[in-house]
This record gives sequence, C-alpha cells and structure tokens, in this order.
Amino acid sequence: MDINLSKLNYSFKRKPLLVGGKAMEYYGLRQAGTDIDFLADEEDIRQLIKLYPDRVKNLYSDLGVCPLEFEIWRTIRLFSYDDLFEDAIDKGDYLVISIEKLLLMKALAMEQEKYLKDTQLIAAKISKDQYEKFDQEKSKVAELLSGVENVTYLEKVGPNK
Repeated sequence: MDINLSKLNYSFKRKPLLVGGKAMEYYGLRQAGTDIDFLADEEDIRQLIKLYPDRVKNLYSDLGVCPLEFEIWRTIRLFSYDDLFEDAIDKGDYLVISIEKLLLMKALAMEQEKYLKDTQLIAAKISKDQYEKFDQEKSKVAELLSGVENVTYLEKVGPNK
C-alpha cells in the first residue's frame, strides 16, 4: 500500500495514524475509497491548518484538515491520536491503527450501515485469527490437565480433532 505523504509539503512531528478505509484495506478486509484518513498529533494539526486554512472541517468538534486526498483529524468521535496510537503498526512514514482499536472506532459508528459492515468484517477476521490457534491451545489444555484424574466437564464443546 503506497501512501505518499511527501506531497503535503509537511514533516510530521509524530507519525500520523492511518485509520478508516485504508486501514481496512491494510488488514485485507475491503478496498478503501478515494480519501485517506489519518489521526495526527495536535501540534501537527495546528501546523497543517496553517498550511491549508481553506481545507478545514469541524464535525461536532472533531477538527480536521483535508488537503488533496487526505483527511487528517485531531480527533474522531472525540478520540485523539494519544487515545488510539498504542499497539499501532509502524509503516515508516506513518502508523496503522491496531485492528482492535479499528474495531472500536467502527463499532462506535455502526449506526451507519457501512460501519456496521466494517465492524462485522473486523470481528470475523479477529475470530478467524484466534481460531487458527486452536490446535496449539488444545495441546496446552491437554498438558494442563495431564496427571489430573477424573476430570468431569460441566460443559465441553468444540471440534474433536
């Protein structure tokens, strides 16, 4: 995925955090639209607004600047860069929001059909990734229970591999 931030003619103080459709695309969940959404540090937003004062958005106090194909936000749903950058994936010039934080962001907006579908896609991917660990976890459970006699399950479900 090629994102060319250099055309902004700005050097970020802190690497911006990729969110939205391009983050969905990064995780292989769906194709992104034409815009590229980032969260950025407050100082970076301040400087970008000075560079692009005619490209500003304010959506319920989510302040953003939108030069070229970029939408660069101070907050989204009032969640800031500092709220969401933990566990992000470093891609050199920018970070990609963690899939868990992306799920949170999509779930908060799921009253819109597009974001509900995104929420379902992310949840399915996380579940699939977790269940790929089944055989490893089954072995750990067997090891944990080895030497314990007369185990009686109140409930036990799952594949019998």
